[in-house]
Amino acid sequence: MELPAVHIVIRSAQWAELERNVWSDKFVDAVLLAWGKPEAIRLRYRGGHTRDYPKRSYEVVRAGRSVHYNAEYDDPSMIRNSLSFLFFRSMGVPAPKTQHVQLYINGNYHGVYLEIEAVDRHFFRSRGLSCQSIVYAVNENADFSLSNSRSGKRKSSLFAGYERKLGTEADRARLIRFIAAINRLPPSGRLPYIRANLDIENYLRWLAGAVFTGNYDGFDQNYALYRSRVARVYRIVPWDYEGTWGRNCFGKPCGSGLVRVTGYNRLTKLLLAIKPVRKRYKQILQMGLSGPFTPARLHPAIDRLHGSITAAISRDTERQWPLSVFKDEPRFIRNYIAERRRLISRAIAGM
Repeated sequence: MELPAVHIVIRSAQWAELERNVWSDKFVDAVLLAWGKPEAIRLRYRGGHTRDYPKRSYEVVRAGRSVHYNAEYDDPSMIRNSLSFLFFRSMGVPAPKTQHVQLYINGNYHGVYLEIEAVDRHFFRSRGLSCQSIVYAVNENADFSLSNSRSGKRKSSLFAGYERKLGTEADRARLIRFIAAINRLPPSGRLPYIRANLDIENYLRWLAGAVFTGNYDGFDQNYALYRSRVARVYRIVPWDYEGTWGRNCFGKPCGSGLVRVTGYNRLTKLLLAIKPVRKRYKQILQMGLSGPFTPARLHPAIDRLHGSITAAISRDTERQWPLSVFKDEPRFIRNYIAERRRLISRAIAGM
């Protein structure tokens, strides 16, 4: 089946504004032609190191809603984000919806892109979830600790590593207080405080998802943290899972044992030091091994996602990887799953 086509039309002056500084987050005006009608949009480049690539990613704001068009340039399969978010949903963790499209800009074909739902107010509203505030974890400082992981020096702000997407200064201050408290409370008072401020079940399921998929960068960045307006606790949503299923964020093979089963970051360490929490996490891992993270569940999804873009990928001259590598990716990912299952099974036995 032919992938949907998305056409963006942009004036030369607006395009020149984008190109003047590819690292700028400034939006420009454009028009989106999709599903038969034109729609005014705001457009900007998005991503980190990927902005240096010949095939760049975009953020589009249409009717107040953000949608991301990811080039997935470093992922030879182009399905790792989709497969990861599908897996998270099977683990009971909300994750963005995705679909592959063919992107045209001013009539020029730019190849296959992954359309990703933004984690914003609409994300939660469409799922019937209440949301008071949202922050994005944009770099490694979002590790819930008091000190910078590289320098060892005290952070200038405990909000370092985060970018506020929704909420007020009071919400920003609340997160700072949470990070300070979990690090300073004595062990006896830690669990009651964390339980009162964090949905621990959601966090452990998210942690298991990052561990199963092998996202080394997913513990101290590449997530969205939101506070439920009703439950008044923090919950977590995965974001940017291109470097998974046996490849790192640059697309290089990294093996199946790169990520330890207990994950990383300060909050994870504090939680897993608590016996009943560690026991529940072990149960979640066992549940994943017996259901969602099995060949029976994952192989059909891999074949469906990969097969849906095969014809279009063969016409995409903007991609980085040879077609032969793309065609071998289902086998590569299946091997990762088999190896990862064995590694996690052994690690669980020793927990």
